[in-house]
Parts: sequence; C-alpha cells; structure tokens
Amino acid sequence: MKIGIDRLSFFIPNLFLDMTELANRRGDDPAKYHIGIGQDQMAVNQVFEDIVTLGANAASKIVTEEDREKIDMVIVGTESGIDQSKASAVIIHHLLKVQPFARSFEVKEACYGGTAALHMAKEYVKNHPDRKVLVIASDIARYGLASAGEVTQGVGAVAMMITQNPRILSLEDHSVFLTEDIYDFWRPSYSQYPVVDGPLSNSTYIESFQKVWNRYKETTGRTLADFDALTFHIPYTKMGKKALQSVIEETDETTQTRLMSRYEEGITYSRRIGNLYTGSLYLGLISLLENSQALKAGDRIGLFSYGSGAVSEFFSGYLEADYQNFLFKEENQAMLDNREALTVDQYEEIFNQTLPGHGESAEYHSDLPYSIYKVENDIRFYKEK
Repeated sequence: MKIGIDRLSFFIPNLFLDMTELANRRGDDPAKYHIGIGQDQMAVNQVFEDIVTLGANAASKIVTEEDREKIDMVIVGTESGIDQSKASAVIIHHLLKVQPFARSFEVKEACYGGTAALHMAKEYVKNHPDRKVLVIASDIARYGLASAGEVTQGVGAVAMMITQNPRILSLEDHSVFLTEDIYDFWRPSYSQYPVVDGPLSNSTYIESFQKVWNRYKETTGRTLADFDALTFHIPYTKMGKKALQSVIEETDETTQTRLMSRYEEGITYSRRIGNLYTGSLYLGLISLLENSQALKAGDRIGLFSYGSGAVSEFFSGYLEADYQNFLFKEENQAMLDNREALTVDQYEEIFNQTLPGHGESAEYHSDLPYSIYKVENDIRFYKEK
C-alpha cells in the first residue's frame, strides 16, 4: 500500500524585511547575511498572527469538504506553543470544521516535531487506509533584536494531507533515526528566547546527518547515486549545504552536480522566508518540487530532519505521476512577491508588540482568512473563514 503526502501547502505573513536593510542597521557587511548565512529576506508576523492562524491558513488551501469527514487526526508539530496545556491543533480542528470524532494534539522535539507527526500519520493511515491525517508544522523563530541569531529568524507554516495512494510523494518504509542528549539549542520555560550554542549546534547538525546517513547506507545498501535529490532541515540555507558537502565526495561528479543543483532549488523559498523550525524541511521540499525542472515521476528524494537536543532522521520517498498538478506554484510565487517590505524601524516596532495578558483585553482587525480578532480574559478568539 502506498502512503504519503497527497497535498501540501505553506503560508507566510504578508510582511518581510530585506537582509541588506538589517545588515546596514546592525553595522554588518550585507554579504555576511546574503552569502555567509544564505538569507535574502525574513518573514515577519504581526501580533494577531500565531501558530494557530499560520497553520489554519496553510491547511485551508488543501482541506476539502470530503477531507473534513475523513480526517481522523490533526497533528501540529511546533516549538512555539501558545499554551502549556491546550494544543493548538484543537483550535485548528475547530477552525477547519473537521469532523468531531478525531484526535488533535501537538508534538514537540524542537525542529523535528513535524517529522514525528508525519510518521505518526503514516502509521495511522497504514492501519486505517480509508482515513486521512492532517499534519501541520507551524512556528515563529525569534532570537531577539540585534542578537546573533536575528538573521536566521522566520515565520510560517506547512500543511500536509497524509493518505493512501498519495498524489505527490509516496513515503518509503525504511528510515534511520538518532537521539542524543545534547544542549546545542534549547528554550527554558522562563526564557522568551532560545539559548543557543552556535558552534555546537552547527557541528551536531552535521555529525547527526553523517551518522544517520552512514547507518542508512549500511542498512539499505543505497548510495548518493540512488537519489535524485536530497532535502534538509534549513535553519539557514547554508546549514544543509554544509551537511551535504560533508559527504558529497562519496559519489561521482555527475551525481554531485545533480544533488547540489537540486539543493539550490530546494532553498529558493527559504532564502526569502527564513527559518520555519518544524516546517523548514517541508518548505524546502515544496521549494524543490516547485522550482526544479529536472524532477520527474518515480524520482527518489531523501529527507534529513533535525531537531536540536538532539533528534534526527533520514528517510525517503518517490514522486508520483503528475505530482506537479497538485502543487500551488503560481499561488505561492504570488504570495512571496506581493508581500510588503518593512523598514528596520517598522520591523522592530512590530517585533516588540505583544498580546495582552493578566486579564487585559484588545481587539485586532485583519484581512487574513484566519487571525486573532480579540483577546479577553487571557483567551485568544480567532476569526473564522
């Protein structure tokens, strides 16, 4: 039985900051951001946008009336939770009007959460082939103004419908996963922003990829030549490239050229959006599928997922016939191109805005299909489409 991604989409806010503007304000050479980090733009959300609205807006593109009756689970992978108890998936389940006899919950393990959700969904569909699972990876990556990680911030959500006989990507059964207790990036409950050991995080990422890749080769007999493309978790676009370059000499020049070309296609969107945490791997997959002219049905794609702390996984899938017909290439390009550019002053003002707490209230107005329209008694009220 084939099981995998039947449809997928992403959503980002309508605002962005150009990295040249930020570099100039911070007294840095713009080349450090554009070339050294590999980021050109950063998506910026307003205060009435959170992981619920981002996820609902992404999922609304792919959820049909038929889906609402067949979805048995709504799973949100995130490390930007809005409540220590209630899952964002419960609210999204309501906003999307999914049938009530469904499970809705969050999954957390840093940036790996979306992948954990994907594999849970795959196993459920395997046992219930006539049902569907909605997986959402939604996050707001924030490190603080003028912080070392500021240039790698980003915001957005990716939604995936997992079914039997998928029309985009069928997932293969074999995967390799790895867990190691490492403090390279974490966010204590008392802290608004994460604590990051940059050098350790970079080295752990690359070493984790090498470990799961080497194990994958041992258990499957496959090599780099067996893949038409590799996609990576993308905290910033140079990170995945470093990991790929660490093993690329294993293969012939033709394969090297192919994989490096596909990698560049896979980071096209991330260069303009930034880090989506749990969604970054799958934003890269969308970017690859929508920007590559070389891929075709039957091509095998490898996916490397990484979450600091640290959990990683390498798995694979192959493209289905006519997969291009189920993408949103023109719509996504328009979403990117029609955003409003912010000045650094505007960005900093928006960044410092917060929702009211401690019983205070506020109202908001937005043209988004799903957004926060009111906060009252510490409850967020969401506008429904």
